[in-house]
Amino acid sequence: MFNAGINCNGAKLALNNMWKQVGDRMNKIASVALLVADYDEAIAYYIEVLSFVVLEDSKMSETKRWVRVAPHADSSFSFLLAKAVSDEQSKSVGNQSGGRVYIFYHVSDFWGEYKRMLDLGVDFTEQPREEDYATVVVFKDLYGNKWDMIQQR
Repeated sequence: MFNAGINCNGAKLALNNMWKQVGDRMNKIASVALLVADYDEAIAYYIEVLSFVVLEDSKMSETKRWVRVAPHADSSFSFLLAKAVSDEQSKSVGNQSGGRVYIFYHVSDFWGEYKRMLDLGVDFTEQPREEDYATVVVFKDLYGNKWDMIQQR
């Protein structure tokens, strides 16, 4: 079990000391690998359907590329599109989360995005719903991974 030295009496002090130790260092997750069947069809989907941008597309070998896509050019997060190269990896394309929602996609204009994506033939698995915290709908990407599209309140 992780223990950062925090107890009920000294929680605030311990957290302050922990931040001082971190200093100017900022830890973050920069990319998440997303298994794809084909680089070019995945790039086309992310650009045309989700309006993402390609941050990088570098040839690593005859069969491998380093492809990063993100919601916008100044995004601090990206997906690394990783082409499945084994039978085991191929089985996971479209099912990286075992059938659960895998990605939470926040948008600023839910109904505009919903209509645009609907017109493009995106597979929505339900009707949009109003929750206390947001407007939400689940859709599947080109391989079947489930995404929540969310506009927070």
